[in-house]
Amino acid sequence: MKRHRWGTQRNKKGLPIGRSKTFKWHRNQSIRHALHATSTPHNAESDSEDEGDSRKDEFRQVYWNLPLPADLLDDKGDPITQYSRNKVRTTKYTPLTFVPKNLSNQFKNIANVYFLTMIILGAFSIFGVPSPVLSAVPLIVIVCITAIKDAIEDSRRTGLDMELNNTPTHILEGVFNPNCLVDNVSMWRRFKKLNSRLLFKFIAFIKQNLTSSGRLEKKRNEFRKKHGQIADSAPKNSFDSTEETARKSVQLNNLSGSNSLDNNQDDPFNGAGEEIGASQKLKNHDNTKPFITHEDVFTDVQARFKRDMWKNVKVGDIVRVHNNDEIPADMIILATSDSDGACYVETKDLDGETNLKVRQALKSSSGEIKRAKDLTKAKFWIESEGPHSNLYSYQGNMKYYVSGDETKEEIANEPVTINNTLLRGCTLRNTKWALGIVIFTGEDTKIRLNAGITPTKRSRISRDLNYPVLLNFLLLFIICFISGLVNGIYYRHDNVSRTYFEFGTIAGSPAANGIVGFFVAVILYQSLVPISLYISIEIIKTAQAFFIYSDVKMYYEKLDYPCTPKSWSISDDLGQIEYIFSDKTGTLTQNVMEFKKATINGISYGRAYTEAYAGIRKRQGIDIKEEAAREKKAIEEDKIVMYNQLQEINENDQLDINDLTFISKEFVKDLKDAANGDYQKHCNEHFMLSLALCHSVLTEEDPKKPGKLLLKAQSPDEAALVSTARDVGFAFVGRTKKGVILNVQGIEKEYQVLNILEFNSTRKRMSALIKIPPPSPGEEPSVLLICKGADSIIYSRLSKDNDPDLLDKTANHLEEFATEGLRTLCIAQRQLTWKEYLDWNARHEIAAAALVKREERMEEVADSVERELTLLGGTAIEDRLQDGVPDTISLLGKAGIKLWVLTGDKVETAINIGFSCNLLDNDMNLLLIKTGGVEEMDQIFTEEEVATIGSDEKKFVDALITKYLEKYFNKQGTQEEITAAKSDHSPPHGNFGLVIDGDALKLALKDETQRKFLLLCKECKSVMCCRVSPAQKAAVVKMVKNTLQVMTLAIGDGSNDVAMIQAADVGVGIAGEEGRAAVMSSDYAFGQFRYLTRLVLVHGRWSYKRLSQMIPSFFYKNVIFTMALFWYGIYNDFDGTYLFEYTYLMFYNLAFTSLPVIFLGVLDQDVSDIVSLMVPQLYRSGILGTEWTMQKFWWYMTDAFYQSLISFFYPYWLYYKNGIISPTGLTLEHRYIMGALVSTIAIISCNLYILMNQYRWDWVSTLCISLSIIIVFAWTGIWSSSTYSGEFYKVGARLYGAAAFWACLFVGVVICLIPRFIYNVIRETMFPSDVTIIRERVAKGLNPIEDDGYDFIAMGDDGLNNDYNDFRFGGQDLLKRPLSATLGTQQPNESSLTINTQEIPMQVVEGNDGRRSISIKKQHNGVNNNSVI
Repeated sequence: MKRHRWGTQRNKKGLPIGRSKTFKWHRNQSIRHALHATSTPHNAESDSEDEGDSRKDEFRQVYWNLPLPADLLDDKGDPITQYSRNKVRTTKYTPLTFVPKNLSNQFKNIANVYFLTMIILGAFSIFGVPSPVLSAVPLIVIVCITAIKDAIEDSRRTGLDMELNNTPTHILEGVFNPNCLVDNVSMWRRFKKLNSRLLFKFIAFIKQNLTSSGRLEKKRNEFRKKHGQIADSAPKNSFDSTEETARKSVQLNNLSGSNSLDNNQDDPFNGAGEEIGASQKLKNHDNTKPFITHEDVFTDVQARFKRDMWKNVKVGDIVRVHNNDEIPADMIILATSDSDGACYVETKDLDGETNLKVRQALKSSSGEIKRAKDLTKAKFWIESEGPHSNLYSYQGNMKYYVSGDETKEEIANEPVTINNTLLRGCTLRNTKWALGIVIFTGEDTKIRLNAGITPTKRSRISRDLNYPVLLNFLLLFIICFISGLVNGIYYRHDNVSRTYFEFGTIAGSPAANGIVGFFVAVILYQSLVPISLYISIEIIKTAQAFFIYSDVKMYYEKLDYPCTPKSWSISDDLGQIEYIFSDKTGTLTQNVMEFKKATINGISYGRAYTEAYAGIRKRQGIDIKEEAAREKKAIEEDKIVMYNQLQEINENDQLDINDLTFISKEFVKDLKDAANGDYQKHCNEHFMLSLALCHSVLTEEDPKKPGKLLLKAQSPDEAALVSTARDVGFAFVGRTKKGVILNVQGIEKEYQVLNILEFNSTRKRMSALIKIPPPSPGEEPSVLLICKGADSIIYSRLSKDNDPDLLDKTANHLEEFATEGLRTLCIAQRQLTWKEYLDWNARHEIAAAALVKREERMEEVADSVERELTLLGGTAIEDRLQDGVPDTISLLGKAGIKLWVLTGDKVETAINIGFSCNLLDNDMNLLLIKTGGVEEMDQIFTEEEVATIGSDEKKFVDALITKYLEKYFNKQGTQEEITAAKSDHSPPHGNFGLVIDGDALKLALKDETQRKFLLLCKECKSVMCCRVSPAQKAAVVKMVKNTLQVMTLAIGDGSNDVAMIQAADVGVGIAGEEGRAAVMSSDYAFGQFRYLTRLVLVHGRWSYKRLSQMIPSFFYKNVIFTMALFWYGIYNDFDGTYLFEYTYLMFYNLAFTSLPVIFLGVLDQDVSDIVSLMVPQLYRSGILGTEWTMQKFWWYMTDAFYQSLISFFYPYWLYYKNGIISPTGLTLEHRYIMGALVSTIAIISCNLYILMNQYRWDWVSTLCISLSIIIVFAWTGIWSSSTYSGEFYKVGARLYGAAAFWACLFVGVVICLIPRFIYNVIRETMFPSDVTIIRERVAKGLNPIEDDGYDFIAMGDDGLNNDYNDFRFGGQDLLKRPLSATLGTQQPNESSLTINTQEIPMQVVEGNDGRRSISIKKQHNGVNNNSVI
């Protein structure tokens, strides 16, 4: 069987790409020159998307058991090509580079550079810094903390790197590898290796002697050694010496003889399946030339596999990998333990896909290499393209001397594709061993070239933070300029105290003194630019990421997967999302496919009651609860009947009634009794046999159920098709080298599969060519091509000889299936003569061996045979919605978030899924845009417009979008309207939904049509893009994000969603059935779509509000302290004298005020998580950006200026009148003493101010603020008790003993805070916000909503699909209370207060029972709709 795979070509971002540079090899006339020929790149157009990290034109030749040609050697005879070592390092640092590199990275931050400059300036005495050493402490502390954090993170990566690099593998030794230099280890590397060994031995010694588990293991080893139980670890002579001989295909084991199928002359499969007997085998008819010599040749080479480490693997080494081992480097497969040369790999660590993939050894070597000794008899070399990041493409050639005899000069060639390679990072599965030659090592491997592809994202607040910082720099410049100017002017005055006490000016002239004064002021007021702001934000975001990870309500038990933040720095963006772009399959749905219906020969089979069909019936006014119960009961009864009848036909040991999803009594009757005639029975059998033959499924035994075979498919759709065929008696058992084994109604037969043309996203179809033996000896066999694919693809390839009535019936059935929300597929066939097949196969082999445009040629050849098809029928598969999806979408909509669905499904399927998941509703007007809509032009456009459009699809799409805009929304699609749309964040006013297909979307994203299309989408409540490619998904996201300048989130579960996830501001991956590619590229990952509500509405909103409060508070606390120092400069002519003792300057940001602000950003919470979900409208503040505004920033700055005035001038007035006299009679007139009073007022006011603006006063926050205030008094007392404090000595005892100090402190703090307190009181009582009203209700206990044990968004875990109206709190149905207690209408004995807030108009209603509720008024099409909480 020849398996030809030319997967969709993608760049490193997962996007489909064109072909990159291909190449050709130049060969000279002589055989010897052919051996040593070098390669040159083919002059083809390169792939621009992959050019940045692609080195495909760096061609390489890898030789085995042959010397390198002279042109590949230097003058010393060494190889001129140096390949990467297989030792990889993912760490940023090494022990030697850590300090310089870490410091370099940290000082890329402009704030750190600024403060370093201040420290350097302070080192010069001319600037008057009291203690230059102490001035460096804050920066040193911050740099050290950051360095420790980086070191801890990097040490973990170092440990993982060491573990990976020292992973054991088996390398063939005894044959010289000419491709790499002998590893000449330098003295420096020897020194590092010695240190590493000593370190490892020391760690092992510590573990062995100081831990209980280590001591126990030490005793065990001593016991084993004493009793001789430690096995000899000497290398083996061959890779199968310790195992059984190469095993036969698992499918051929223990198969007993059986009778063949009854002959049926109408069946093209007649005789195609050969009965398997005990001694029957398919013969190998290929013409592969011998790879090694089979003669006994004497050699002194002792080849054997030696256990070694990954880091010692080199290009050109032969490596043996065992079952469940990870592949150490990119290598070409030479042989495997399977007789057919196949092996199975798991690639989830490479591309995120969890399904097993089959890889094939090279045909020339797979059957001849059985032991290590055989490799010494082979002489070959690999002509390979250079390393590049495309995981789905590889091109090369293996050339070898026939029979390993170089003297005969006969060379054979075999092309090498990605199917013949094992890539580093994959894991070998279900195969005893595989053997390969290494082509790429270390940084040249594909997994390393793809490392770190996720783009770095910065949150919106982080980007906006530059402006306030710039304003602070501007303020700093202004006050420094004033200081320098005043100081320079002051030095022009004579006859002042300076004249008598100072000898000359500092800098020699007033102008120079002014300049010096400027820099002195920069040093003095440096804390105005918050050095610790950035690290505080990092601490807060790290804590927020930890809270998200620790949230058990987003833990998916089935996969043991919590919500995992991948990017810790964008949690606040989650609170500002306005647009969500979602995949459908596997994201909104479960991606667990169930075969439900089929149409065969124009007859529809199958009974199902899908969620989409229930939505249709609901829109028709049917009571779906009663109908669903009735239908599901009838389906269960039919399932039992069908199961019993299938067992009567054949006792199928693979059939499990619980796995039976295709329920049709009629199908079984036709299969068993030919109820619709023998021809229909034959059609049904032929249809199911086709499903059992045309696939790429693998089997393995279920460890939990011996005898039961598990189907391992590349997609869940394919597994569903093969599983259904198995259930009805056409069971796929396994694969052989030449074909597949089926159990057909109890009879095992082997079908020879000649070729498999596999599915990819470009072809959208898959084909298998089955050999049909001749009807009588001497005649030629024939070939049957079975093709399955999308209905649009198959119908375009059908022969004209198909029955039109059958085509119409099948199309109608497929339309009905799609209407019910099912995924459809068509099955067709074509019969070829043996001559036609041989001609086609010859062209196919030429295309497969091509080194230039190989994949295009293979597609062209495949396309030529997949035509003139005969339709067999179609299938319908259900992909069920995930639990809680409708409620999640409803909640997100109420929060003001617009959800767009971008899917590859057909329009009809997407629409019905949209209805079933609440994305669309009955009253919604659907606007449909598709290129196929040209037929309805007369119904939409006037005759003149039709004539203008003509048959141009681009004009039609543009005209249709323009028509919709003008007719329904009175818009023209102008640039002015786009500008207005940027500032309009209100939900769409009309009740419209938009559905567009991929072809129309491609046209809609071009030129001016894109602007009109975006405006149209913005006016629609729901947008669904169908049949879209990964590139189109990313283009839609970028269109909305860049044009409207809004925050976007993309969520998906497959590799086709990677581009969309990376294009959005926030990318979310779902760990689902399609693998982990989306998870690996995402910013956040979890197990179910319903967790998105909690991530966005709870954690996102909290994070946004916390940072929005924390950042202005940080600027505020720095301004109040710095400006108090500035006011002091008025009285000393800004000569740079310090008002505060220097340690106050040092500890103000580090100890006195840092913790309250940090805990504000970590723990503050306006409402609980339950209330956040109960009232999703609260999320609107993040969309509107009302929490973080420049207006808020200026108000905080105003508060800071005011409080700095109070903090300085209240103590000043105290001293101005009479000074302070201590109880001992000593005056307290020193500037440091006054500075202590000023700083204490500023610090206490600052911390209490933060507490006032904090929503949640818990014991942690209160304790933190209390400790921060206590630290001020404690430090003053402790530091002033030491003589090291100098002028500050005994200040604490003297100052705190003065009553005037406490009086001034109390009054100063009160006067500082009273304006903000009065403002807060007026705002909360007279102009309350939504949050204020809701918090008041919660505080008064009006509704018991603080039931942390209940998570309504996880209600689907119990298998329930409760409506949002069943939401319960504390055992009470709050939303099912009597109408008088919930509605906003006035009832007797009720008092009502209507409050119109800036965000949401609400009405607080108090009923007879003393309870209150909030009615949220929403305007919709001129009608007031009250939704009551």
